[in-house]
Amino acid sequence: MQLSTLTGRLDERLDTDSYADVDASTNGLQVGPGDLARTGRDSSPGVDHVAFAVDAAAATIEAATDAGADLLVTHHGLVWGGLDRVTGREYENVSALVENDLALYVSHLPLDGHQELGNAAGLADYLGLDADTREPFGSLGPVTIGQRGRASDAYGVAELRERLAGLDTGGRDPHVLDFGPEEIRAVAIVTGSGVDWLGEAAEAGVDALVTGEGKQQVYHEAREAGVTVFLAGHYATETFGVEALADLVSGWGVETTVLEHPTGL
Repeated sequence: MQLSTLTGRLDERLDTDSYADVDASTNGLQVGPGDLARTGRDSSPGVDHVAFAVDAAAATIEAATDAGADLLVTHHGLVWGGLDRVTGREYENVSALVENDLALYVSHLPLDGHQELGNAAGLADYLGLDADTREPFGSLGPVTIGQRGRASDAYGVAELRERLAGLDTGGRDPHVLDFGPEEIRAVAIVTGSGVDWLGEAAEAGVDALVTGEGKQQVYHEAREAGVTVFLAGHYATETFGVEALADLVSGWGVETTVLEHPTGL
């Protein structure tokens, strides 16, 4: 499959354009040959093998190269808010991609918010939230970046913490701000850094907000709102999307490899 065809399919499936005005990440193809818009012809190469990882970094670029991948797809890319210059770490990583003929495709917020393939959707599956109760959550301008729903069987706080400890946390136990009810049924999810949506979670009447990492003020906000907050790790809550994309692309007849590089954060 040609690179432009594959990335075009991903852009369409993930509704990438809808997030362009709200995401600091440059989503889509960040590094790769061929410019159909500029040249009027598709000069992009073929892609036989795609690697998937949460982060674009030296470790995952090297692993993708060793795996023989033509394309690396990540949730966190190299370009945030535009690229003024390529020096230092950016130079080293871009050089490694170019020298090894490895293209880079990135999906940040589109992969958080997708209601089937996204990180929040995958975590909702993992927690067993009923499909018919789920709906978009985590408003950001015209889009959403999370999901909420109800568990058919209530969790206790310790039980939900134990379930989240089963994620790829790098051995780090989830941190819990236990200010909500003893039984947890209604759960809101914003993966990664999602505590800014605690107010929306409280307004929605959920029992708990599950996210990756916190900020100092969330302790008092959660206590005053009466919502339990689970901080299960940024990396750990954001492995679901790239795994779902690997399954999707595999179904298109392309070889795929999922690279694991947990940070414990």
